[in-house]
Amino acid sequence: MSLMPKTFLQVCMLLLMVAALIAGCRRPKAEGESVPARDDRIRIGAFMSLTGDTANFGISAANGIQLAVEQSNTGGGVLGKRIELIVQDTRSDTGETETVVQRLVGQYRVHALLGEVISSRSIVAASVAQAARIPMLTPSATSPEVTAKGDFIFRSCYTDPFQGAALAQFATDGLHATRAAMLLDAGQSYSIQLSNFIREAFIARGGQIVVQQNYTEGAGDFTTQLAVIRDAAPDVVFIPGYYRDAGLIVRQARRMKINTPFVGGDGWDSRGLYDTGGQDIAGSFFSSHYSADDPDPAVQQFVAEYRAIYGQPPDAFAATAYDAARIMIDALRHATTLDGPAVRDSLARMKNFPGVTGSITFNERRDAVKPIVIIKIGDAGRFTVQARITPEMVALPPSTSAPSNANKSPKIRKKASGRKTSTSPTRR
Repeated sequence: MSLMPKTFLQVCMLLLMVAALIAGCRRPKAEGESVPARDDRIRIGAFMSLTGDTANFGISAANGIQLAVEQSNTGGGVLGKRIELIVQDTRSDTGETETVVQRLVGQYRVHALLGEVISSRSIVAASVAQAARIPMLTPSATSPEVTAKGDFIFRSCYTDPFQGAALAQFATDGLHATRAAMLLDAGQSYSIQLSNFIREAFIARGGQIVVQQNYTEGAGDFTTQLAVIRDAAPDVVFIPGYYRDAGLIVRQARRMKINTPFVGGDGWDSRGLYDTGGQDIAGSFFSSHYSADDPDPAVQQFVAEYRAIYGQPPDAFAATAYDAARIMIDALRHATTLDGPAVRDSLARMKNFPGVTGSITFNERRDAVKPIVIIKIGDAGRFTVQARITPEMVALPPSTSAPSNANKSPKIRKKASGRKTSTSPTRR
């Protein structure tokens, strides 16, 4: 017998063994790689800004979602199936947001979507989700335009009309202000819209906007605008922008001997606010979705579990995303099927969900009806709850639709010591 056929056979067998070994090895899935969907898992796609200008917000939100999913899987998952969380980075960019949402819907075939943290990117994502008939729940995009994109789009945070009305009410009732200055980022739709709602509500309450100044994100020097504001002598200065600029603005204002209270929206809610504003930011206020110092046992349990994993207390973006993930998981659990329309209908029936940011009910516009808190910034950047305002306590401006049971009482509930939450959601 010749040795050549035998050698050839041995080589072939060796090549087959190597091929089998290569096929058996796993590697991390590259972003954008198409993977086959597993029928034994429920797939939730989360798209957040993990890099870029708003990475602080997106990373916190992704952490909150991851915690909720891990807790669900530890408890048995949904209907006996594990949840597979697929996280995509929007890179703080609207174009990239559209790309990753299309990927989640088309390649990963997710059953539900969570995101984004910013309104402008959520609006872009909503168009994709609505066209695909996949339910999308944003945890922190406050613009009314987001849910107006269609009946598959939901939000689990409050809206800018309510936020603007609450800030105006706090300024007039809590700070006794009648003359206000408005300093806004003219390049951010969030800042423009929120400023309009604040202005309308403040004027409706008898106040006057004595001066408005615009700035550009990242400008660094705001002394020209602040000089105009100082000359107008307002009782309060509204800055409906993001934390990086807000911190610098207040710091420069204090150097210019402007001691007026500064008030911002939920875009201020970051520990980075103190990094840029330092001790000068103390004595300012902003609206938020919750406080990590809330003594409610459910809140403190969430804070402890989050801190144990991530080494720091959860901010509002982590809390709202944690609630959003839990709401979506509950909707998936109670849906008649995992098809998009069935999950959408299950979400729409949600009522009195016991979130760490408050009891959450979706109204007919698929917006959450829930409370807002006013945070006071103290020494060393400590955040404390100054007031808690519910939708029943404010009158929205005439140009907006009021949430359920609005326009009842103009009073502010100061320094709430806690709140009661139901132990389980009900469904309509």
